[in-house]
Amino acid sequence: MANLEIEGKVVKVLPIVSGESGNGAWEKQDFVIETEDQYPKKVCFSAWKKLLEMTKRLKEGDYVKVFFNAESREYNERYFTNLTAWKLEIKTGTQQSQPEHEKPMELPAEGADLPF
Repeated sequence: MANLEIEGKVVKVLPIVSGESGNGAWEKQDFVIETEDQYPKKVCFSAWKKLLEMTKRLKEGDYVKVFFNAESREYNERYFTNLTAWKLEIKTGTQQSQPEHEKPMELPAEGADLPF
């Protein structure tokens, strides 16, 4: 499977959930990011084991790059998809820089000479 990755701003960090299974105790934490595409999307990821130490430090507004695996399972003829983060990079600064062709055009200050 190809490496999957996505960048965005953290919009929600959910509480840690824990439980017991046949393999012993487990913990996971979900977090939601919002992409900065033309049509932003919210995407929820689950973090397990070692990655929990990093997700505990996440704050709303942080910009992150998430590397993840996607897996779907069938239950009663319905499919459920999980996005499991396996690596997380917290970006410095408040926002990614936009490519030059996507930056909004700046208008001259009022009263400035217009070029036309």
